[in-house]
Amino acid sequence: MQRREFFKNAGLLAASGLTVSLGSQSYAEGPQDFNTVNFPGKTGKPKPEWGDAQVEHFTSYYPDFADKNLWIRKDNQVIAVYRTDPNQKYPYIYPLAGPISRVSVTSESAQPWPHHRSVFMGIDQVFPAAQKDDPNARGNYWQEGSDRGQVFSTNLKLDKAETDTVEFSDVCVWKHPKQDPLIEDTRKYTLTWKNPDYYTLDLDFSMKMLQDVHIKKTNHGFFGVRVEQDLAPHGGGNLVSSEGGVGEQETFSKPAKWMAFYGKRRFNPAITEGVAVFCPPKEPFENCPWFTRDYGNISPMPFLFKEDGFSWKKDDVLKGIYRVVVFAGEPKDVDLNGLWNELYA
Repeated sequence: MQRREFFKNAGLLAASGLTVSLGSQSYAEGPQDFNTVNFPGKTGKPKPEWGDAQVEHFTSYYPDFADKNLWIRKDNQVIAVYRTDPNQKYPYIYPLAGPISRVSVTSESAQPWPHHRSVFMGIDQVFPAAQKDDPNARGNYWQEGSDRGQVFSTNLKLDKAETDTVEFSDVCVWKHPKQDPLIEDTRKYTLTWKNPDYYTLDLDFSMKMLQDVHIKKTNHGFFGVRVEQDLAPHGGGNLVSSEGGVGEQETFSKPAKWMAFYGKRRFNPAITEGVAVFCPPKEPFENCPWFTRDYGNISPMPFLFKEDGFSWKKDDVLKGIYRVVVFAGEPKDVDLNGLWNELYA
């Protein structure tokens, strides 16, 4: 297939607004007729415009591959990719590009813990409640091999595409290879380009227990962000909290509305960028302490701080909304408290 034909089949770049095109869901279905593609928020036949994307607009599409990754672009540059390959430990987002540099503020994999994947959700020490004392029944949806458990994407959908917003959703199943599925989560991601200096990524999720589930005390969980080294203190960057804490020593195990990494980009020190993660005030956990590391990981999670762990009954639902803000400059240059209030107040 020639390069031009590949891109023609991979995605449609329309003339205005936030545009979407869907490649076929597998090679067996063959390419779609792009003249009759249905666009979220639009009706009728869109006019194909092959070639470069219009600037100042998002484009989003699924390539015609079995892994069904979802690509989001701004000004014809990649902003984020939701990755769902069934050989992965779990679905995750990488890159998450800085608004000025268009270079990722998150790391796909980095030492000393290369299992951290950019923007991800998972947890260790997950057991069927009836087998919580059997070490062989432990599910690990955070690290180690697939034989310890995986989170599988089962229903990735692009729900909305507008000039400044992309919404997509997925249904994921948490399964140990020697057990019946334990958890099914429904997740919706909303990426909103607020202005040239920052954008938000919201994860609205609902986790249904398919069995009685027990999670033991662990520092491996729950929703996390792993940043590039130039934003982390170990790489010359900074870690700060909404409460004025600086670095791991002043932020670890402490409650806060948000934590943020930021720093000068190593490829161009004239650019400073950062990423903040917000902690919801109540759901899924109230007054949640933070897991923070100067090497570049932050996660609002209670699982390390409750000795007897957490238990849920079959059909119980755990839900919440996490927000990530990717910004230019330093936290003081962005109204993070205002963005927190916008979502949670």
